[in-house]
Amino acid sequence: MLKRKVFDELLAWKKAKEKKCLVVQGARQVGKTYAIEVFGRENYEEVVSLNFKEMPSASSIFFFFLYVETLVLALRFQFPDKKITPGKTLIFLDEIQECEEAVTSLKFWAIDNRYDVIASGSMLGIDYKRAVSYPVGYVNYIQMYGLDFEEFLWSQNISEDMIASLKKMYTEKIVVPEAVHQQMMNAFRNYIALGGMPEVVQQFVSTGDFRDADRVQRELLKGYLYDIAHYASAEEKIKAEKCFLSLTKQLLDKDNHKFQYKEVEKGAGAQKYYSSIDWLRRADIVRICHNVSDVHYDLEDYERKDNFRVYTTDLSLLIAMKEFSLKEQIVRNTFLGNTKGGIYECALADVLLKKEYAIYFYKNESIKKEVDFLIQKEGRVVPIEVKSGRSRAASLNQLMKKNPEIPLAYKFIDGNVGDMENGIISMPLYMAMFL
Repeated sequence: MLKRKVFDELLAWKKAKEKKCLVVQGARQVGKTYAIEVFGRENYEEVVSLNFKEMPSASSIFFFFLYVETLVLALRFQFPDKKITPGKTLIFLDEIQECEEAVTSLKFWAIDNRYDVIASGSMLGIDYKRAVSYPVGYVNYIQMYGLDFEEFLWSQNISEDMIASLKKMYTEKIVVPEAVHQQMMNAFRNYIALGGMPEVVQQFVSTGDFRDADRVQRELLKGYLYDIAHYASAEEKIKAEKCFLSLTKQLLDKDNHKFQYKEVEKGAGAQKYYSSIDWLRRADIVRICHNVSDVHYDLEDYERKDNFRVYTTDLSLLIAMKEFSLKEQIVRNTFLGNTKGGIYECALADVLLKKEYAIYFYKNESIKKEVDFLIQKEGRVVPIEVKSGRSRAASLNQLMKKNPEIPLAYKFIDGNVGDMENGIISMPLYMAMFL
């Protein structure tokens, strides 16, 4: 069983004195159902699980009355072997977006407050079905992603002590012993090639074969394309798929990683395709990283709405769009040029997004200066540059000199820990997990 951080979040929710219903959001196949069912088995006497996609008839339980007593009675008829006892039973409403009445019922479960209820779904952010009364104020939320790099290390039997030692080197800016550094860079490249989808990682853990993992990746990609075809409106289906499949061109095949509509369709623009990008974002398939006109807090105030990059919510999806040969090049560290820089940039975006940072970038076309990422921490802007080698970050250096209120910046490199210079800390790529 893959160890996931979400188990700690679920347990914290269970122990809360005044908890509401819990909604676990996230893209398809990131492990929501598996994690919740394992959590339920380990922490409750019984689990009542309704998957509205696999069992559409279960929706009838919620069609007439949403009084908790009525719902519990109906569940007991549906599951005669379950006692459904307050505090001892977990009620799990999976793929809840398929039953808008079940979404509405979360308000009544929360007001009653006797039963522990978790809902989950992979398309909760889109307007495919909007509940008549969405339970704002009656639910807690957890956003779930594929495995982050630290979770991936756990799957590779890298011990907690080893990770703690690396974190100490990160904090104290100590050079990592070369053998350890090479091992960690290899692990990071493996993670880039595989991504964090649990089924892909589990396949690799089981067989150690990248080709087996690649087959799983491609099946998952087909599943995402199916979801676009199934859930998007007739007007958006083809456009959303074309935008999604253009991401390798946008991020790996050219030097400028700004999303360009001409890569989707020659002569097309925002008027035709922006709504499709927004649909993919709401469906948890992509994340958007806006350019900013300045680097002051709060960055949202400086967003350029028409200038952005688009990243997949997991590296598995991006890598699966390319030939298997790219995976080989990543693992063997033989990839070069725009592709190498683009892949490392996407890997850092993956790390930051799974830490739930809002990410931005800075690019000034007139003076030809660009900083890969900007995040905000404790009311301050933190610039981040990604380098596929050890080259100097001229734009980052200039930005730090012009903005003395920014105390530090990070340069993540394909190299070891370096000295701090002009407030810029050089760190190996894999240490981004400690940000």
